[in-house]
Amino acid sequence: MALHTTAPHGKDITLAAAIRRYFDVVLYLLIFTGFGTLASTGRLDLATVLVVTSALLYRGYILAHRRQVILSERWTNLLTIACVGFFIADDFLISRAFLGATVHLVLFVMLVRLFSAQRDRDHYFLAVLSFLMVLAAAVLTVDSTFLFALAGFILLAVAAFILMEMMHSLKKSAVLARDPRVQSAHRKLSFAIVAIAPVLLLLILIGASGIFFLLPRVSARFMSAETGANDITMGFSARVELGRIGQIQQSKTVVMHVAIDGDSFGAFAPKLRGVALNRFDGRTWSNTSGKRTVFRGSDGRFDLALRNSQVAPARGRSIHYRVTMEPFVTEVFFLLAEPQSLEGTYRAVSEDSDGDVFDLDNEHPVTRYEANSEIRTPSRKSIQLTGDSYPAQIQQDYLQLPTLDPRIKPLTEKVVSAATTPYTRATAIENYLRTHYGYTLQLASSTPADPVADFLFVRRHGHCEYFSSAMAVMLRVVGIPARVVNGFAGGEFNDINSQYVIRASDAHSWVEAYIPGEGWLAFDPTPGGGNGQPHSQWDRLMLYVDAMSSFWREWVVNYDLAHQLRLTQDATHGSRAIVGQAQSWGRIHYDRMLAWARYAEARLGASTVKWGVRTVVAVALCLLIISIPRLLLLFQKIRVARRPRQAPRLAASIWYERMLRQTAKRGWTKSPAQTPEEFASLITDNTIKCHVSDFTEHYERARFGNSAEDVSRLPELYEEIKTAR
Repeated sequence: MALHTTAPHGKDITLAAAIRRYFDVVLYLLIFTGFGTLASTGRLDLATVLVVTSALLYRGYILAHRRQVILSERWTNLLTIACVGFFIADDFLISRAFLGATVHLVLFVMLVRLFSAQRDRDHYFLAVLSFLMVLAAAVLTVDSTFLFALAGFILLAVAAFILMEMMHSLKKSAVLARDPRVQSAHRKLSFAIVAIAPVLLLLILIGASGIFFLLPRVSARFMSAETGANDITMGFSARVELGRIGQIQQSKTVVMHVAIDGDSFGAFAPKLRGVALNRFDGRTWSNTSGKRTVFRGSDGRFDLALRNSQVAPARGRSIHYRVTMEPFVTEVFFLLAEPQSLEGTYRAVSEDSDGDVFDLDNEHPVTRYEANSEIRTPSRKSIQLTGDSYPAQIQQDYLQLPTLDPRIKPLTEKVVSAATTPYTRATAIENYLRTHYGYTLQLASSTPADPVADFLFVRRHGHCEYFSSAMAVMLRVVGIPARVVNGFAGGEFNDINSQYVIRASDAHSWVEAYIPGEGWLAFDPTPGGGNGQPHSQWDRLMLYVDAMSSFWREWVVNYDLAHQLRLTQDATHGSRAIVGQAQSWGRIHYDRMLAWARYAEARLGASTVKWGVRTVVAVALCLLIISIPRLLLLFQKIRVARRPRQAPRLAASIWYERMLRQTAKRGWTKSPAQTPEEFASLITDNTIKCHVSDFTEHYERARFGNSAEDVSRLPELYEEIKTAR
């Protein structure tokens, strides 16, 4: 037989069996929590998740029905060998990855051991495996839900170790207490574990939090090696195929959080630039601009303000903001235009002529950074300029066009026929695309040979990337330099933590056109998607969850030396304020107390005796009140001693204590380790020994047999001992 299955008979079980059952259940929950935490990272394949989950659910079904299913030793060995063979085949044929094959091996060996565990080392092995699964999940995820999974795991681990220690104590004990064999005793045991484990969990979390926040940090690495490339990464690279942004927009995944100083009500509409693309081959946009390396300045910032003729002098208001990125591989810093400076734990960054900023520090991926940007507004004078004079470099880089559909140029000339300046032409094209074309995220199954022409003349519906590409091409047709910018626009404002939640669905593409005398100005030809819907209670709840996740990422995942310094400064300022307030409070109350003392002295000076008597009476009353419990206990002992038949056991104890005080006066003191018979046998005076032995005999029958006749003899025997010479 591969499995040995038994079921318990009867309702009453021993205490040792109850402890073992509780331990089996807690160990099972510990393993289930560890695997659930690992599976929630999304890094396990579906087949592995289904197999392991099914086996764990079957194990839970067995425990729920109080059955015992154990693999025989022969089958355990065969299955273990099979797991090793599967590991080899998995490494070379199925997964073809050593890490994935190793994970499969560990999980399958865990299942075999789960159904064959009988010895202590098997339990230790399973507990260690569950911990390793949680540890692996910590490496593979940075989500805040890991905190709850970790708390639950620690709670179960504490309960498991308590029960394991209880089992060891029962095995090692030479003398066992009488087993009550009552069901309530087992329930009280479970209640005790439920009460103790959360207290220990709280102490563990408090201690761990102190170590985490106070231990010096020397690096801010973000586990980037475990984060693979995805659609978001490809959508903001130096070469982007038309339609990539539309694929990103179909996801609701949170990409970043943005906090703008002074914006507590969501009055801002952030538009974060990622990459600007200047080269178009008809299907793909690319970036061919040169880059310059920017090093950190003496003030700890990277100066991003380009000093060339492509950008007009900054006019407008400066804003400071903080960006916290979710973990995906990207070298792009998403910034508001026009970026002036950047702060972060990066050794060097690069900036191209389009204003794009990239990370050059491989040890510090783009995670959290702060920046200053200048929000410019175009001047009326520059807008009214009618000249078409552009710098030679601008014309060379931003007027390039592939072979176009012959219908595009006539359409463009018709749209801008009434416009007389570059700015009004750009505005005319922008308004035309907004009003004559529809927005959709329904992508074509195959990319047409000329996506822009297909959008303008066939489908007439598309997402933002088609609108921006069409506008950039049409601007270049009429001689206006233009480039496509991919980034994020909009987002949802979370008023709980005053941050904008930017999701993948907020990915956006717009156009920047070069206007003489003004520089690069942004134009957005994409019409509204019609996604404005009233928020439900569920949406509000998700904002609270997002605020918690943001705090988790800010103060746990991204916690580094800068955060420690910030906490130290805040604590220093706060402590100084508290000390100042305490000193002020002390001075005020000291003056009040001094005035009251002077007033009391003036009142009491004439009647010292009267107030002294009152004080003595008050103290005496307080002492009496404090002594009431002892007085009641003394009264109860006197009452029981006088009427011993009403409570034989309690009365026997009271009279035995009195008897011991009498023997102590005569020089014989009972040790706590001595039994009553041993104490009586050590008395050397034969007369006293005889009386004490007789008293002890009646005491034991009354104390342990609840004998009313024997307890009624104790006062008489006590008097004999007291008067004996």
